[in-house]
Amino acid sequence: MDMATSSLSRESLSGGNEGSEELRQEQEHFHKVVNTFLHYRVHLNARLHRVEENYSSLPPTHQAMLSQVPQHLSNLRAAALVNQRFVEAVVKSSVGMFENSPLSKSDPQTTPHCSPPPVLFEISKVLTTVKQFYRDWSSEGAAERDQCYRPLIEEVLRYFPLNKCDPSEVSILVPGCGLGRLAYELAKRGYACQGNEFSMFMLLGSNFILNQSSGVGAHVIHPWIHQFSNCWSCDDQLTSVRVPDVDPCDLPKLGLFSMAAGDFLMVYTNPDEWDAVVCCFFIDTAHNVIEYLERIYHILKPGGLWINFGPLLYHYADTPGERSIELSWADLRKVATQHIGFEIINEETKKPSTYIQNSHSMMQMTYNCAFLVARKPYEDGQQTNDTTHRDSEQHLQTNESVPNIYHVESSVDRK
Repeated sequence: MDMATSSLSRESLSGGNEGSEELRQEQEHFHKVVNTFLHYRVHLNARLHRVEENYSSLPPTHQAMLSQVPQHLSNLRAAALVNQRFVEAVVKSSVGMFENSPLSKSDPQTTPHCSPPPVLFEISKVLTTVKQFYRDWSSEGAAERDQCYRPLIEEVLRYFPLNKCDPSEVSILVPGCGLGRLAYELAKRGYACQGNEFSMFMLLGSNFILNQSSGVGAHVIHPWIHQFSNCWSCDDQLTSVRVPDVDPCDLPKLGLFSMAAGDFLMVYTNPDEWDAVVCCFFIDTAHNVIEYLERIYHILKPGGLWINFGPLLYHYADTPGERSIELSWADLRKVATQHIGFEIINEETKKPSTYIQNSHSMMQMTYNCAFLVARKPYEDGQQTNDTTHRDSEQHLQTNESVPNIYHVESSVDRK
């Protein structure tokens, strides 16, 4: 698959024949995100200037005790320039990203607009995106990926074993896929996999790494230069990694890999379409998690699997003016089984996992995650004719180990 020549196609970001006002808002949001990316170095230089001012305010005797600080600040500025060049490459890759759309003519600027500058909350999304490249596409992030992606992949392999089915006929959806590594790993194994993402920040990042990357280790980033607290040493803050650690073009021809941009609830409405919906750190991004569960059940084929890994850190819980329904795991499980109709076939609790965690930091945070495999029941008489699922369940009992990718079908995140 020639990923380098692919681009983001689009029927309509607004989900149909919406008016020009909707398109204007989408164009405005696109340029706002691009402008936020381009303010990355402005923000970081301002932060370094603050550190320098604080150092200069110290008495000379104290400055003499910290004679390494000026050199460290110089090193941080050099690292910031490396990151900024990477961020600019991400922005440049978005030119023509929205094929067959007026947004394809919305080529991004290459220098930040002076006003209005992005607020800190918006800049934080760029910082998270940079760190997400560490998590998804560096060899150093492999340990973290193993914590959460590996169990999901193993369950897919367990229920859809490669030696008992044609993986290209197994349709898998990965909503909230971020920079796309989990979806890529499933597609690499031959499954027909589609990732879905709502955030334009993540969409620009995944478009770059999946479609525009120049090969293994082509780019250098410093993921932790934004963190000035809990450092064991100055060198830890300057740690660099190379991305990607694998070639995103390395996919089997039998597999089908695609990405869809937009709101999960708006994009995926067709019933009985997917063999599996694989969720990693996703369901707690809902305003109303019950809507997510109902939609997952609706779009699964009879006998299809919902495979979930993650905590319940409800994203809108503390956001003023935003609706947020926050269920406990016990209540969520009850809703899924007693009211929606899922059958739980595997469940583990308190599975430890970190999320874009700096392993060199003095502060470490670990989530105790829920891991769940649930099935949409077969229709009457169907299971006896479904050899793939029957064979895969027998396989489970043995405990054996186990071109353009984008299109857009709904509104992207305007948060």
